[in-house]
Order: sequence, then structure tokens, then C-alpha cells
Amino acid sequence: MSDAERPVASPCVSICALDEQDICTGCQRSVAEITRWGRMDNAERRQVLKLCHERAVAAGMILGL
Repeated sequence: MSDAERPVASPCVSICALDEQDICTGCQRSVAEITRWGRMDNAERRQVLKLCHERAVAAGMILGL
């Protein structure tokens, strides 16, 4: 991560509850993704955000584009 690049913000929405697959119902991150977030670089964070979006679409929480 370059010094000029700001860290990608956490998708946490302070609704912290895990479903049967250990995915947070608020942000759609897995337990492992939540735990590692602080040590991820921006590329890894963007990949996790993509997965979160895909999970939210699959769960019917948001419409896919």
C-alpha cells in the first residue's frame, strides 16, 4: 500500500451476528475476513468487499448489477 493511498474502510455496520456459515449478517464478511481485516492490504480488502457484495446478492439482501 503506498503512503498516498488511504486504507479501504471496513464494511462493518455494527450489526454483528453470525449465520450458520459463520458469515456476519451485517457486513457479509466471514469470521476469518473480519479477524484479518486489520492486516490486509487494500487489494485484499477490495477482494473481500467483492465477496461481501456477492454474498449479499446471493442472500437476496441487495440486487445484483
